[in-house]
Amino acid sequence: MKKTTLYLLMLIMSISFFPNTMTAAGNPSNTPATAPIEVPAHVQVQLDRLNEIKAMDKSDMTSSEKKALRKEVKVIKSSLRDSNSGIYLSVGAIIIIVLLLILLL
Repeated sequence: MKKTTLYLLMLIMSISFFPNTMTAAGNPSNTPATAPIEVPAHVQVQLDRLNEIKAMDKSDMTSSEKKALRKEVKVIKSSLRDSNSGIYLSVGAIIIIVLLLILLL
């Protein structure tokens, strides 16, 4: 008796969730068209330089030249990271925020 009630309840729950997923996947007209992201000129120059460094043949370079390239890559990556205006949160900060929200609410 208990198993049939459980199975019936699971069947009702699965049927109630099924139409929602079908309507979301079946209606592509609601999806907004994504415009291509415009990259600023100075960022594009730095990205091109990074791709150029990656494409280089470094086998015939001396160790000092390789070291200079590594430093240049580090500087370019740090400047790209700094130019991005996003907010970065560590995993620990996210856990603390979630715990505070749980305790306060």
